[in-house]
Amino acid sequence: MDVRAELVVLLCLMGLTCAVPVKFISCGSPSGKVTVVDISPCATQPCQLHKGEAYSVNVTFSSDVVSQTSTALVHGIIAGVPIPFPIPVQDGCKSGIQCPIQKQQNYHYLNSLPVKKEYPAVSTCDIWGD
Repeated sequence: MDVRAELVVLLCLMGLTCAVPVKFISCGSPSGKVTVVDISPCATQPCQLHKGEAYSVNVTFSSDVVSQTSTALVHGIIAGVPIPFPIPVQDGCKSGIQCPIQKQQNYHYLNSLPVKKEYPAVSTCDIWGD
């Protein structure tokens, strides 16, 4: 059985152009710590994502547990309810993370996330990993 490494990042979204570290609120996780979130293009804070565009996301984190797998999830918050948004590659082991995940090591989750025109407008977004 795999140990789940839960990483939760609450991102406030609004902006445009180069990657700068995004100010984020960590919801806390007993199995790891997010240290940096980069979104590109995003020149200002808070970062605004536009429908019909794709954004590069780099989440740097350290793990407090060993895990054989890594799964990324994205949720938009609509009326206080997290609604899942599909992402192209959910397998973190195929998105820059060398699996198995080891304790006390840093990892970079890298992915290109499309913001589809059919997505509803949201003011905040959660990126989850396990």
